[in-house]
Amino acid sequence: MENTVKAAELEKNLNSFNLKERETALHSLRLMLNSGEVVPVPEKKEINLHCHTFFSYNGYGYSPSYIAWWARKTGLFAAAIVDFDVLDGVDEFLKASWSLNLRSAAGIETRVFIPELSDKEINSPGEPGISYHCGIGFVCSAAPKKSAAFLQGLKTNASDRTRDIVSRVNSYLKTVIVDFDKDVLPLTPSGNATERHVCSAYYKKAGEVFPDAAKRSAFWSEKLQTPPDKTSKMINDPVQLQNLIRSKTMKMGGAGYVRPDPKSFPELSEMNRFIRECGAIPVVAWLNGESAGEKNPDALIDLHMKHGAEMVNIIPDRNWNFPDPEVRKKKIAELHKFIEASKKKDLPIIVGTEMNAPGQCLVDNFASEALKPYLEDFITGAEIIFAHTLLQHAGMGYLSDWASSNFANRRDKNAYYAEIGRACAPAALDKIAFCGPEMTKEKVMELVKGK
Repeated sequence: MENTVKAAELEKNLNSFNLKERETALHSLRLMLNSGEVVPVPEKKEINLHCHTFFSYNGYGYSPSYIAWWARKTGLFAAAIVDFDVLDGVDEFLKASWSLNLRSAAGIETRVFIPELSDKEINSPGEPGISYHCGIGFVCSAAPKKSAAFLQGLKTNASDRTRDIVSRVNSYLKTVIVDFDKDVLPLTPSGNATERHVCSAYYKKAGEVFPDAAKRSAFWSEKLQTPPDKTSKMINDPVQLQNLIRSKTMKMGGAGYVRPDPKSFPELSEMNRFIRECGAIPVVAWLNGESAGEKNPDALIDLHMKHGAEMVNIIPDRNWNFPDPEVRKKKIAELHKFIEASKKKDLPIIVGTEMNAPGQCLVDNFASEALKPYLEDFITGAEIIFAHTLLQHAGMGYLSDWASSNFANRRDKNAYYAEIGRACAPAALDKIAFCGPEMTKEKVMELVKGK
């Protein structure tokens, strides 16, 4: 019991905004793991390769260190973080994962403009030409010198957009006003505030302005144009009410919504150039196949590949987990169609749950009828991105010149990187120090596998 209480307290400290506290807590937990005081679940075929951390927004307040610890403790085969507009958590997550011997990777997500689809909605509802987009396989938080300004621009532009949202919503709400610097930024560890942080700030501020729940409910009922009986039921439920605040004030039709100007976002080709300059891999972010831009998966993938995409990202739970059998059937059909299109082009598949809203599952149900047929494909994607992360340290990542000269096609390259990712654990990073681009792929395989 004493060890359980101690571990729980240390896990709580893993989510502190203070990096030193997180590092100290992780060190203590690792000692408990090594001594047998904490017994992890044996490794299983479960992964989550799309976990947002509190450096953008995590629905449970999880830090990079906590996600690494949680994944190791629960027996995940691999885990990866993906944050909006920043690489702030990369160093911490990879360091924590390697210390815990957890297969890992790290990425970034943002919105881009795709000129070829300027008149079509893609995966950002109601915003033609605008697309959520990812890169994965970064090995450090710092961008190369030539790419540093681009990375800073992503964060600055995101911050400016969020500040503008607060200004517009403040004007609309009038009575409940938040100060971006005093009320919103303190909710983040590094100043990367998102709409969800803003919603949390408005929820808290309304409680201060209207201590009486009935008056607070009446205020939100009027401002969110929602029946009183509905707001009264959720007035003390931060998850539901904050989602409603976001939906009614910050999304299309809301006071804080501004239709995005394509010039406000980098073009797809520019974002992919940045990702590649950082030694990472451009990834197609797919929503559900229902928009005009996504209805033809082959065409969508071909377009992205023309601009340098080498992998695809799927959030499976939102593409099958529906109570209505007809809706579920339709969603699964689109999901499987996109997976098959990706496999046909030998693009590795990266899957995860996001965790960027309360209530999202921590791990997908890989035993479900929708996902079970493709579990091995998902595991292979995890093996490949982990192997890339290992080998990139020696200049032999998935998109390196070394890879281009050693593999005649994507299928052979996938098989090679998957074998390394399957056979190795992060401890193999020590062996990578002895590798170099002058080595043959056979020699590298022998070295990292300890033969």
